[in-house]
Amino acid sequence: MRDLDEMQTLLLEWYDRHARPMPWRTGPDARKAGQTPDPYAVWMSEIMLQQTTVVTVKDYFNRFIARWPTVRDLAAADDADVMAEWAGLGYYARARNLLKCARTVVAEHDGLFPADHTALLKLPGIGPYTAAAVSSIAFDLPHAVLDGNVERVMARVYDIHTPLPTAKPELMEKARALTPNARPGDYAQAVMDLGATICTPKSPACGICPWRTPCAARAAGTMAELPRKIPKKAKPVRHGTVYLGRRTDGAWLLETRPEKGLLGGMLGWPGSDWVDTSLPHPESAPPATGDWEEIEGEVRHTFTHFHLILRVMTADLPDPTAAHRGAFRRQSDFKPTDLPTVMRKAFNLVR
Repeated sequence: MRDLDEMQTLLLEWYDRHARPMPWRTGPDARKAGQTPDPYAVWMSEIMLQQTTVVTVKDYFNRFIARWPTVRDLAAADDADVMAEWAGLGYYARARNLLKCARTVVAEHDGLFPADHTALLKLPGIGPYTAAAVSSIAFDLPHAVLDGNVERVMARVYDIHTPLPTAKPELMEKARALTPNARPGDYAQAVMDLGATICTPKSPACGICPWRTPCAARAAGTMAELPRKIPKKAKPVRHGTVYLGRRTDGAWLLETRPEKGLLGGMLGWPGSDWVDTSLPHPESAPPATGDWEEIEGEVRHTFTHFHLILRVMTADLPDPTAAHRGAFRRQSDFKPTDLPTVMRKAFNLVR
């Protein structure tokens, strides 16, 4: 294993040449020219990137920044507008926390993200990883980042065979030791880029890796085996029913889901609970009186912890119709893109 200083230098030199351009990133050339990162952009990108790929996030990030260019703009936004803009990105608690955090930054920090790791940890929706990322990238403070890419890099560089998630403390210790005091923000992005583009899960490009010489797994020939992971349990299957009702004037019957729980605060179709059951469809009551019919096909969607199968019921409803649940939204005010992915699947099946 080479000297840590030398490894830091090798990686930063590689990053200076190969940094990925990102809409939220202040690249190494811009930093050297005196440009500093926007903490608001860094924070928003890190929240969006949780459990989500860079390719998916880019368009969402650009739309959010165009519509709400500052944290004060976001803090003043209507909840429904933010949730609708987030639709399709998944993990909707992030959107609720995005608003809570923006409003806290405005109310308690005068609209400025604190350049302090401990203070960042106290903000809604910011955990250890996000606090470290914002601290290092936005404020150049030496805090180690440990996302999935960095875990893989550390496991291979040090040939660590302890399976994840058990190995996390050991991997964090290695990541901290490698984090430099000089240019920690560039280093954080460099090690994440290394994992995303060179030290990939399958077929790592070891021949062009800046750490190919000090990499212990490459020397041992074990890089393809790492990181090891404890096998995941099979996901359970839940069932439910959704009701897509439309009046003769074109208005759709929709509801805003409770803030707590899956898809909290999002627009959706009224329906049953989602339950583990041996029955194909749990009992449920329609949200309005009508001639409801089950359509051919079903909606299948996978969440982090379970698979979901939805039966879809539809009805043409007279105008006026009294709804037991939800409210009618005029056709001119309804955009399918405002729906989360699973609800949009139901709409597409009916359409």
